[in-house]
Amino acid sequence: MTAAIATHNLTKTYRGVTALIDLTLDIPAGSIFGFLGPNGAGKTTALKILAGLTRPTSGTAAINGIPVGVQGAHRAQIGYLAQDPRFYGWMSGRQTLQYVLTFVPSRTGGRTIDDLLELVGLADAAERPTSQYSGGMRQRLGIAQALAGNPAVLLLDEPAAALDPLGRHDVLELLKQLRGDTTIFYSTHILDDVQRVSDQVAIMDKGRLVVSAPTAELMRRAAHGRVRVALVGATDATAGDLSGLPGVVGVIPVDRNGDEWRYDIRVADDRTEAVQGAVMRFATDHGLIVAANHQEAPDLESVFLRIVNEERAA
Repeated sequence: MTAAIATHNLTKTYRGVTALIDLTLDIPAGSIFGFLGPNGAGKTTALKILAGLTRPTSGTAAINGIPVGVQGAHRAQIGYLAQDPRFYGWMSGRQTLQYVLTFVPSRTGGRTIDDLLELVGLADAAERPTSQYSGGMRQRLGIAQALAGNPAVLLLDEPAAALDPLGRHDVLELLKQLRGDTTIFYSTHILDDVQRVSDQVAIMDKGRLVVSAPTAELMRRAAHGRVRVALVGATDATAGDLSGLPGVVGVIPVDRNGDEWRYDIRVADDRTEAVQGAVMRFATDHGLIVAANHQEAPDLESVFLRIVNEERAA
C-alpha cells in the first residue's frame, strides 16, 4: 500500500546550516501523526518541503505516491496550515473560505463552505469578521481553509501552540473527528496533545529523526524495563550498590528528600520482576525502608526528554 506521506533521506541546508538531515518516514493513510521536537529540530522545515514551499537540498518526498516539488502536482493532495495563520480582518469566516476556494482545485467529494464551517464549529460565527475571532476560532478557520478542496493529507504546523486550554481542546477534538478520513501530519512541542490524539509519533532533535513509532508502542517500550525505586536511609553509595544487582543495566539517582532517595533503574529484558525482588532483598539486608518499587508508567513528556537526552549523550 502506498504511504500517504513518504520521505527518503530528506535533507535541507540553509547558507551552510543543515536544518534537516536524512529524514526518512512512511506515514500510513488515515492516521494522525505527531511530529515532535524542540525549537530548531527541523519540524517546520520538513513541513515546508512537504507543502512545496521550499526545495530539499537532497532526498525525496512523495504524497500518495506523487513526488513533491515546488510546482508539483502533489499540491492537489494537500491542505496546509502555517503556524500563526493570518486572515483579512474585514472578511467574515464565510468570505475567507470563499476567497480561499478561488485558489484551491476542488477534488471529487469536496465539502461545501457550509460543511466546512459546521465541521470546525464556526457555523454560528460565519458572518462575523475574522478580526472578532478568538485565537481558537482563527485556528479552526485555518484548519477549514486547509480542508478546502478535500485534501487527502493535512499538514499542520503547531496548530494549538498559541491557544489557551479551551482553544487547544477545540482543535484536538476537531483532529479526532478527521481521523480516518484525512491523514493528519502535525508538528508540535505540546506533548500532552500528542499523547491524547496521535496514532504515531516521530521525535526530532537537531534536524535528525531520533525515533518513529506508534504512540502506544513507544509508551509501552518506555515503561518496559524501567523500575522506579525510593529507599529511606540510602546513602551516596547506594546507587552503586544497586547497579550490581542481577538484571540491572543502570541506575540513575532522580532526587533526594532528606534521607529518602529515588532512583530510575534500567532493567535487562524480561527481568523487571526479578529486579524488584532483588531490590526488596537488598533493602532488607541493608536496613533500608522501601517507599516505592514499581514499574514506571511515564507520560510522553518524560519519554521525550529521556530519548532526546540519551541521543545527545550518545
